[in-house]
Amino acid sequence: MASLKIINANIYTPVGHKAAKGAKMGELLHIPDGEVCIVDGIIEYVGPARDGNCSDCEVIDAKGRAVLPGFIDSHTHLVFGGYRPDEFMWRMRGDSYMSIMERGGGIVNTMKATRQASEQELIDKAKWYIDRMSEMGVTTVEGKSGYGLDCEAELKQLRVMAAINADPDRKVDIATTYLGGHALPPEYADHEAYIDFMINEMLPKVKGLADNCDIFCEKGVFTIEQSRRMLKAAAEAGFGVKIHADEIVTTGGAELAAELGALSADHLLHISDQGIKDLAASNTVATLLPLTAFTLREPFAPGRRMIDEGCAVALATDLNPGSCCSGSIPLTFALACIYMNMSVEEAITALTLNAAAALGRADSIGTLEAGKLGDVVILDSDNISMLPYYTGMNSVAITIKRGKVASSNF
Repeated sequence: MASLKIINANIYTPVGHKAAKGAKMGELLHIPDGEVCIVDGIIEYVGPARDGNCSDCEVIDAKGRAVLPGFIDSHTHLVFGGYRPDEFMWRMRGDSYMSIMERGGGIVNTMKATRQASEQELIDKAKWYIDRMSEMGVTTVEGKSGYGLDCEAELKQLRVMAAINADPDRKVDIATTYLGGHALPPEYADHEAYIDFMINEMLPKVKGLADNCDIFCEKGVFTIEQSRRMLKAAAEAGFGVKIHADEIVTTGGAELAAELGALSADHLLHISDQGIKDLAASNTVATLLPLTAFTLREPFAPGRRMIDEGCAVALATDLNPGSCCSGSIPLTFALACIYMNMSVEEAITALTLNAAAALGRADSIGTLEAGKLGDVVILDSDNISMLPYYTGMNSVAITIKRGKVASSNF
């Protein structure tokens, strides 16, 4: 029986098995002289320091440093072929994201590279990102397909994630999402026909490889009606549903997410007043992606207002080869606090418990509580405010995955 004890821990954690909403996001359990005991990968005890030594377990002395739940990056496009730096520079000179897509750039460029890449090439590339994520405290990441857009390449992306998850020594768990509805592939001239293909052919084939299903509901991509049809079919097939909503223009995507009881509505840069009200009245998590707003030079999503009006807010990086080629957890913390006016405590909840809920996993990860996975982050300071203050720089000293040290920055 493998055991790990963390002593002299300055513990900060949200608590519970569902997303924290509104003011509750700022409430962290604080145990200043605490202890975490993990047995066979599962947390057995979290609380004040106990007397007695553990003769047959590994001991990590946190030396008063802050100890948090492992961070959860609940929106990424982890597996992809190629890069698109030229498009990044086009945006820097003023070209809009939509104009680049209209000129044949965007997702279709990555589709071509992903179709051409071998599974091993995609595995190696994804593992490189996973190593970086682990160093920044990430213990669970969502990975979307959506850069294949045909049967074989979509399945290839999902098989890559399954292969990484099958490694008993993996540093990060991948929560898998089928995002066939990321763009209209060149083989199709009709959005409705492609929706039919995804529902009738792809959903049965990705069942067991993908936990959730997502769609890009946006002007020029998939409409509200098309997104509703796709996600209702996915829900009926047993998938959790998620939606790219209100990123570039206001479409009503947030309202649709609340209507369907989606796990999350993501982006939300242009969410409507009604969308905020609907999300606040629902159990759908508003997943905000400040790195994408930053790299696109767009206004940030109204995170402060969403929290004040009672929404459950999560944060994620949106790592992808197009609009946001970054998986930086430190910069995500900084942008959330500096530009979205979130408190440090709220940002921690957004990257732990609420991010877990956005993946349908709040019962097993996202907090330091007995019975949950032993996913833990030890900072290099006793002060959680270092997370945004040390702007864009890594404050994580040790990342622990399922009771084993996954990364150490000492």
